Amino acid sequence: MLAVCLYRGVVFLRDDPRPRRPKGFATIRLLYGGICNTDLELQRGYYDFRGIPGHEFVGEVVAADDPKWIGRRVVGEINLACGKCEWCARGLGRHCPKRTVLGIVKHPGAFREFLTLPEANLRTVPRKIPTEHAVFIEPLAAACEILDQVRIPRGAPVAVLGDGKLGLLIGQVLKAHGAEVHQYGHHKEKLKLASDAGIDSRLANKLPVAKYDWVVDASGSSQGIWQAVKMTRPRGTVVLKSTIHALTPIDSAAIVVNEITLVGSRCGRFEPAMRLLRNGRVRVDNLISEVFPLNRAPLAFKKAAVPGALKVLLHA
Repeated sequence: MLAVCLYRGVVFLRDDPRPRRPKGFATIRLLYGGICNTDLELQRGYYDFRGIPGHEFVGEVVAADDPKWIGRRVVGEINLACGKCEWCARGLGRHCPKRTVLGIVKHPGAFREFLTLPEANLRTVPRKIPTEHAVFIEPLAAACEILDQVRIPRGAPVAVLGDGKLGLLIGQVLKAHGAEVHQYGHHKEKLKLASDAGIDSRLANKLPVAKYDWVVDASGSSQGIWQAVKMTRPRGTVVLKSTIHALTPIDSAAIVVNEITLVGSRCGRFEPAMRLLRNGRVRVDNLISEVFPLNRAPLAFKKAAVPGALKVLLHA
């Protein structure tokens, strides 16, 4: 079985045995996987990662305890919780202290011909969603998570700082919710994608000061949080979406004096994401830069790391 591996910043291919399927798990044949910024941060040393990356995927179930899964196109919740602790009992398994995370923490990822996940983590992909588009369900769910955490009134101005893959999804999600989205970025061609979705897109050469009650930092930059804080009004809210392998400089005085709320935001529920894709309220076809076979993964990672690149997909 072909697998993509990371070790000390190097992407390489390896011939692995097909993974053993534990009880309650499904074996899934990879159809497509998406390289996201977190994968690039893992390559740079985030979590001191070594192993098989990949957590954005769509696949076909080839083996499972429950026969209903066999042959289905599926995506999967990436957090593997213990199911027994206080957090799991509260329905917050993604914060389980004993969890493993697909392709990130102690569970081999999706960038291989076959992967395993608990059947409880699987979600069937609706027929109306093309297979390549289904790769976006996991990051789109992360974008939708903002609306589960923060109450943003319809019509309210919201700034999205960043025009990368996640930032563009966040802009569309907030637009579909009814917010007045202002997307700030440095790439005219990517901001045009936001404009094509009906979003007010702006170059981030000179950012406004204390203009918004809600600012989402999806910049992917260590400076993003500080820039977002400066854009936020007193008693406003900054939602943090960037995960970066670097220390983040911040002047806490501005946060304290202006009583700004910081909200860390990570994974989200898949159901809202699938609804948005199924109903055509979020467009993702124009967010795909290139598609490579799994055996060209080293080149795919190089392409994904090029400044301005959008989603690079791998297919088995």
